[in-house]
Amino acid sequence: MSTQHTEHALNFMPSEGFRARSKTVVENPFLRQSFRGAMDFLINKRISQFPDPEELESLRTLGEHIRQYNLGKLPELLVQLESKLTANGVQVHWAETPEEANAIILGICQQHSAKLMVKGKSMVSEEIELNHACAAVGIDAMESDMGEYIVQLADEKPSHIIMPAIHKTKEEIAKLFHDKVPGVDYTDNVDALIQIGRKVLREKFLEADIGLSGVNFAVAETGTLCLVENEGNGRMCTTAPPVHIAITGIEKIVEKLDHIPPLLSLLTRSATGQNISTYFNMISSPRKPGEKDGPNEVHLVLLDNGRSQAFADEQMRKTLQCIRCGACMNHCPVYTRIGGHAYGTTYPGPIGKIISPHMLGLEATATMATASSLCGACGEVCPVKIPIPELLMRLREESFTAPHANPAMRGQGAGYSALITGIWRGWAFVYRSPWLYRTVTWLGSRFGWLMPSKQGPWTTVRVPLKPAPKRLRDMLKERG
Repeated sequence: MSTQHTEHALNFMPSEGFRARSKTVVENPFLRQSFRGAMDFLINKRISQFPDPEELESLRTLGEHIRQYNLGKLPELLVQLESKLTANGVQVHWAETPEEANAIILGICQQHSAKLMVKGKSMVSEEIELNHACAAVGIDAMESDMGEYIVQLADEKPSHIIMPAIHKTKEEIAKLFHDKVPGVDYTDNVDALIQIGRKVLREKFLEADIGLSGVNFAVAETGTLCLVENEGNGRMCTTAPPVHIAITGIEKIVEKLDHIPPLLSLLTRSATGQNISTYFNMISSPRKPGEKDGPNEVHLVLLDNGRSQAFADEQMRKTLQCIRCGACMNHCPVYTRIGGHAYGTTYPGPIGKIISPHMLGLEATATMATASSLCGACGEVCPVKIPIPELLMRLREESFTAPHANPAMRGQGAGYSALITGIWRGWAFVYRSPWLYRTVTWLGSRFGWLMPSKQGPWTTVRVPLKPAPKRLRDMLKERG
């Protein structure tokens, strides 16, 4: 069967619009209040799960070491994983780019003449914009996670990696269901809204030709795909349809099953404030003879999409330690005020600022690393101790230094300005000479009125910079 598909262009919003999108949210007091309340709730839930600071620090250190150990062996673990999965009957596919991943998945769908795909929660499928690619070839890809389902109905992107519809009120969801789901009357009763979503999705599970899921951890020694969830839709997506496709980034691998419990404990307690998730799925093979459920085929798509670039640099490799808990977002003062949509990328917040440049290039994301107060909260709460502030500083350096022959990142020097660099070098030269410094400051205090009122991005949110009418040196002389 033909595997031809329509070319799909990714729909990420340009970083140039970041300031405008942020301004829109900041000027909306209702949205700011909603995000503040939601983040405070999640922060307190996390605190309640870690009452012992020593236990938390010990567990974070263990999680960090596990992730660094496995990343250090990443190439050989990937080979081992493929070998074990293949022996178990799982078909493994490799994709360097989102376009390749979409082509692989659409090819599998077309081999089975699929018309309906039900999807468990998967940020990697959001990363490659699979829903748009499916729509382009006439395949209905339906989200089964309640938050993702709401966002899909609204034709939006998730605003949080754990709670994709956190920016929506129950009244907005009620109107959305009334407008988009046939035969549904308006109700803002939360239990009723959940039941409406479940009723719709229950029918789709039975009709679907393909089930798609993400992967939280892939175990190399056993060839096992681990999936963490709370609603049970992930289990339905991986068992009810005749074909299951899992997709994940190449960094989600661990060597041993023994590595899973500490990471799972950190993930659930940091993400939603739970001791453990409601469901923990372990998938190692298609349906075996005599088994009553499960798919006839299982496929795994391993996606690179810039991850090998991060892996190649010893410092940036720490980005790949992430277990996608979202704790850094919950504690970030910037994310709390502007929400996830302002970033324009799949992964918002602090983790998005350090991982998106590898996926999209610095040309598209140069301004993101500067959208941080560098308060350090993200690094302090990260369950696997990713030094996010340190990596943000590195990305700023890569973005705004002059392009060179052997860049560590795609798009290095994207934000470089010869004019700005020249100004700073000129100031450094002046500052090194006491005589020249005194002369320039004297001129500045007398001719400050010549300073322009528009000073680039600075004056978009601040008053113009103007030299003081008198230098400190002059004021001290006057006092005697």
